[in-house]
Amino acid sequence: MILVLNCGSTSIKWKVFNLPAQAGAKLKPVQEGQCSVTDQNLFQKFLEIELAKVDRTNITLVGHRVVHGSDKFISPIKIDENNLSELEKISHLAPLHNPFNILTIKTCQNIFKDVSQFAVFDTEFFANLPEKASTYPLPEEIVKEFGFKRYGFQGTSHEFAARKAAEMVKKPISKLKIITCHLGGGASTAAIKNGKAVDTSMGFTPLEGLVMMTRSGNIDAGIVLELVREFSLDKASEILNKQSGIKGICGDSDMLRVLDRVSVGDEKAKLALDVFVYSIQKYIGGYFAILGGCDLLVFTGAIGYGSAKIRNMITKNLDILKKTKILAIKNDEELAIAAKVLSIKY
Repeated sequence: MILVLNCGSTSIKWKVFNLPAQAGAKLKPVQEGQCSVTDQNLFQKFLEIELAKVDRTNITLVGHRVVHGSDKFISPIKIDENNLSELEKISHLAPLHNPFNILTIKTCQNIFKDVSQFAVFDTEFFANLPEKASTYPLPEEIVKEFGFKRYGFQGTSHEFAARKAAEMVKKPISKLKIITCHLGGGASTAAIKNGKAVDTSMGFTPLEGLVMMTRSGNIDAGIVLELVREFSLDKASEILNKQSGIKGICGDSDMLRVLDRVSVGDEKAKLALDVFVYSIQKYIGGYFAILGGCDLLVFTGAIGYGSAKIRNMITKNLDILKKTKILAIKNDEELAIAAKVLSIKY
C-alpha cells in the first residue's frame, strides 16, 4: 500500500491507497484522515496523532507533497539524505509549507524505516511556463544569481482539477481553454491551454497573486521595502505571510466566520470578502484575454468547491463568461500524488 501525506502549516491530510496490480489501474483509498493544526508549534504532535491512526502493516511506499522545489527539483523524486538536505536549504521560499513538509518526511523516515519515500512538487505543472509569463523584469545578473522566476504553486491541484473537468465535459483537455481557481487558505489561479499551463498567479514564492486568508498576495513592492526598513526581514515575512490578506483586513482567517459576519452586516468582513473576490475576478479577466476565451472555469479547494455563494459572487457580473461552462470540482491531491509516485515505481 501507499501512504500519501499532504501537509501544510495549518492542516494535515493523509490517505492510504491499495497498490494496483499493474500500471494505469485505478487507485482506491482504503483509509484516510485529516486534521486542522491550531498551533504551528504543535504540528509535530498533531502529525504523530494522525500517523498513529495509519494501519502500518502493509505500507511499502510513502508519497509527500512538497510545495517548493526551486529549479533543483521539478519531477517527483525518491528522497535520500542528499536531496532532503537540499530541500532544507530552500525552505525559506515557502515558509508556510516547506518546513512542515520536511518535518513530515523526517517523521515518516523514523516511523517507516525501510520504506521508500517520494516527494511530489507543487511546482511541476508550471515548470514550462512561457518565458513571457515566468520572467520578472529585474536585472539579468540578479535574476541569474538568485533564480528569480515565476515557479507557480498548487500545481497538483490545478492539474487534477483541469483534467477532471475535461473528463466531466467529455472533451480532450488538449483542445480546451481552461481557467482553474484553487481557493482555500492559500489561493491561486491558472491559465491552461491545450493541457499546458501558460500562466499562474503565484510566483517565486506562494506569497504572490490573489488575496489569501493570511497572505497579502499582490502589493506594491515599495510596501515590502518600508516594512523591512521599519521592522526586520523576519517581521516583514511574518506580517506578509501570516497577518495579512483577509485576516489583515477584518481580523479573521476563517472564511465561514467571515461569511457569517457579512450576513449580519459587518463592514470590515464585507470589505475583506469584496477585496478577495475582486482579486480573483481580475485574474479571470486577464486569463480570458491571454487564452483568447475560456471553455471551462473550474473552482476547487475548500472555498472554491465548498462555497457556492463565493463562486456566485465571483462570476455574477462577469459577462465574458456567458459561453463558459463553470464547474466546481472536489480536489483529490492525495490521489494525484499517489499516481505520480507510482509512475516512477512502474
